[in-house]
Amino acid sequence: METDLTDTSSSADTRILESSDDLSENDSSAASPPPAPSVPRKAKAKSGTKASPLSSKSSSPAPMTVIASPTMPAKDVGPDSLKMQARHYKTLSNMYNKPNTKPNQHDVAQILDLEVEARRAFIDSDVTREEDRPAKIFDAYPCFKDVRNAMDELRRIVDGTNSRYIEEVKGRWTEFCTRLQFYIVWKKVLKLPFPLDVRSVDFTLALFNALPTLFPSPVLPPKKLACTEALIHILKSNEDPGLYLQKRPLCSPVLLFDGSTTIVAVGNVPLTTLKQEDFSEGMLVLMAYYYTLHLTYPKCVATLLSVIQTEVIGDTLHYKDATSAYKKAMVEWKSFFDK
Repeated sequence: METDLTDTSSSADTRILESSDDLSENDSSAASPPPAPSVPRKAKAKSGTKASPLSSKSSSPAPMTVIASPTMPAKDVGPDSLKMQARHYKTLSNMYNKPNTKPNQHDVAQILDLEVEARRAFIDSDVTREEDRPAKIFDAYPCFKDVRNAMDELRRIVDGTNSRYIEEVKGRWTEFCTRLQFYIVWKKVLKLPFPLDVRSVDFTLALFNALPTLFPSPVLPPKKLACTEALIHILKSNEDPGLYLQKRPLCSPVLLFDGSTTIVAVGNVPLTTLKQEDFSEGMLVLMAYYYTLHLTYPKCVATLLSVIQTEVIGDTLHYKDATSAYKKAMVEWKSFFDK
């Protein structure tokens, strides 16, 4: 497939003009793809401890052509590689543009593995304001509205081709929650009796309320917003989720819970719902979207999310992002279990 490379002088991006010949979904599965490339870790970029949206970056919106074809070259990537990345992106787009069809999860994951370098270059480029980034990325990659694809992207970013990574993260989360039961009582954040089943709805709700206090940040949340609201919002009776998201002052990922259904949203975009048995892993879903969309942690919960990043996600924190609040929280956390 012939592909032209056009250098745009108005931005640092390189637009890839795809050919008019469509690459069918069947064509993409006919050949066995090469192993997925390993993604180098960029601890500082993903730590998220920068306290505010990337206001210091360019606030001008990305060119419309970027969203139409977001493949962007990384260093030392030749024309042949760029052509291949364009084919992979077009195949992925065709999967989601077909009416009344549901893309095969395995096929989507396979294409995402092959197209990872160009995709991360596009997402991590910071050419758009952070509050606009989720909508633009979901426009280019609707596959990330599926939680499974976001979790798999977290794996690509943090641990490359480790197929057991998500399973390992869920295991670390369960262990982390079990240890938190003792820590919460010791810190006197919640009184006994405390729910014991770490996978129950009651425990998860209590945990969301306690976590910002256990690992506090020195910055208050936006006006009329509790720290917990940066993570989860309990919908009132007849409260419209869409109206709440429109008024929400944060563009960060959030869970909306009405007592039985959990909506996953980013900014003012509701994405999907979680099964009730997966509600206990809602924090992992939030972290997956922070990584997938290259978002900054809100100041009011930056310490908490940094702790989860290092203790659960297994991603090191750049020394420049290790704030005094994070260091103090980790000293108290580790000293309690060393006693």
